[in-house]
Amino acid sequence: MKRLFPIIFLFLCIPTAHSAVDEDGFLRLLPEEVEFQDYREGLTISYITGHPDEEGFYLLRITFAPGSFSIPHHHSTDRHVTVIKGVWHTGTGSDFDRDHTVALPAGSFMLHPAGAVHYDGAKDEEVIVEIKGIGPVISTNIQ
Repeated sequence: MKRLFPIIFLFLCIPTAHSAVDEDGFLRLLPEEVEFQDYREGLTISYITGHPDEEGFYLLRITFAPGSFSIPHHHSTDRHVTVIKGVWHTGTGSDFDRDHTVALPAGSFMLHPAGAVHYDGAKDEEVIVEIKGIGPVISTNIQ
């Protein structure tokens, strides 16, 4: 029973990936197994493990539909972002200007330092990013 408790606990902590955890606690998740839910208009989200509102490590993925951008905002803790699919367009500062963003293709990485204002999104294609950090995190919109 002592061996089962950590496995059961792990099942409870991974809301979208329960079936991917094996008897030894390893999590394997194929791209087609990632379950996204509506987040904001043009964006979907998948909480792979943990949650940014809770204490501890979290890993999530966000899908941006073509033409979808966030507004300028910042986070209370560092966030580490890897582009999984597409070309992600990123800007910094409180003045939103989608025509003056930096294009980051799949495989690229960006650090969002705590408190640094930024915005990001997709121009002509779907984009998926993977975000990692330590919660809890507070996200604050500037505009």
